[in-house]
Amino acid sequence: MKLENLSVKKFLRLITVGLLATSFLVLLGLFLVTKNLRVVLYGGLLTAVFLVWGGIFLHYFQKKLTLFTDSLCRTLDDMMDSAARPEMDYEAETLLARISHRLERLYNIMQKDRNTVAKEKADLQSLLSDISHQTKTPIANLKMLNETMLTRPISEEQRREATGSQLDKLDFLIQAMVKTSRLEAGVITLEKKDALIEETLVNAINGILAPMEKKNIELTVDCPEGLTISHDSRWTSEALFNLLDNAVKYTPAGGSIHVSVQNWEMYWKIDVTDTGRGIPEQEQATIFKRFYREEAVHEVDGIGIGLYLAREIITMQGGYILVTSEVGKGSTFSVFLPQE
Repeated sequence: MKLENLSVKKFLRLITVGLLATSFLVLLGLFLVTKNLRVVLYGGLLTAVFLVWGGIFLHYFQKKLTLFTDSLCRTLDDMMDSAARPEMDYEAETLLARISHRLERLYNIMQKDRNTVAKEKADLQSLLSDISHQTKTPIANLKMLNETMLTRPISEEQRREATGSQLDKLDFLIQAMVKTSRLEAGVITLEKKDALIEETLVNAINGILAPMEKKNIELTVDCPEGLTISHDSRWTSEALFNLLDNAVKYTPAGGSIHVSVQNWEMYWKIDVTDTGRGIPEQEQATIFKRFYREEAVHEVDGIGIGLYLAREIITMQGGYILVTSEVGKGSTFSVFLPQE
């Protein structure tokens, strides 16, 4: 019979039978050697005492093992069903205390996994809700345009202009969502290396030249020539483009935008200053949320993801973004990149 297949009760019974058989053989051998019945009786009495105490010990051991097993099963059931923290018995025997410590570690791991799953589920639900909300408007507009084109004739130029703007908005939304989700999931990792900050700024500015000229907005840049900063040039350019794009959108025609790069003690500071409408103080803490837009700017094209994406990119490089603004006078978005 294999030891792992032997139950505790059978094991205890075998121990008891073995002790009785051994005691009988010892007493028989003692009688055969001494031929003295009194010695045998004393030996039998002593053996009986040992057997009684052994029986008490075995009964206590079985009872203790049963209680511990029941307690362990209840604890595991509670942990699986209700995520209850296991009760630690710091005064228990060494073996039981070790098991209790393992249970607490298991509980902490399970709680961490539960919290991670719950957060991922909440993020997924939020993301799906945001996507549904953001795509609803351009899709509805495209449907309406389609019905209009089916019911009455419109020129080719009108058709292209109407559908093109909605498709561009939908494409921009999808591209922004892809970039954001890939960054959040860690699919894309930012690689910081020494690069000219003026080249990063040029790449960002190139994306806003057309709308800036259309609104006759003046752009000035104050950046030291040949300045090398440790950063991910491609993604930092994406973040700066989003800040500049917002500045162009919310700056009225004939306004101005100023970009400056300054050397601070521990950071490189990049300011994007505009002469736009400004941001109310109560809104400044929430403008970096994904898909957040002020009620007062809904007439301006946008989906509210640019600032969120910019902050994620800068934060992943060990930096941060601050905003200072005054309603009616404009805003300044300050990007801080660590000097490394």
